[in-house]
Amino acid sequence: AGTTDDDAVTCADGAPTSISGSEQTVRVTGSCAQLSVSGSAMTVDATTAQIGTLAIAGDRVRVDAASITALSVQGNDGVITSAGAIERVDLSGDRTQVTAAGAISSVAIRGQNNSVRAGGGIGDSTIEGRDNQVG
Repeated sequence: AGTTDDDAVTCADGAPTSISGSEQTVRVTGSCAQLSVSGSAMTVDATTAQIGTLAIAGDRVRVDAASITALSVQGNDGVITSAGAIERVDLSGDRTQVTAAGAISSVAIRGQNNSVRAGGGIGDSTIEGRDNQVG
């Protein structure tokens, strides 16, 4: 589903959904099996969406979600927040912040100055790079 400024995107059950652009705010609703976000300076309001796999490619991408099962980030200066737990976080880049209200089962980081926080604790972690904070 392509988007323009301030569009709402509804995920169809089981169908992959993609959002791309720059300097846009997009609202996502529904249950997303897979959501791909690419571009720069994107803000995604998914506070009412359940996301299976969230794949982010780009810089300065912000996503606020009700739930995320698996998260993949390739880029810098991102901010990702989940109101629930996250099973898997795979982060490649610098200065990205990931926060989950619940637990995060596994974390893999390749990069510098990233922060991964989980209210319910963090399981396995593999960290390559310097000045990364996991806790």
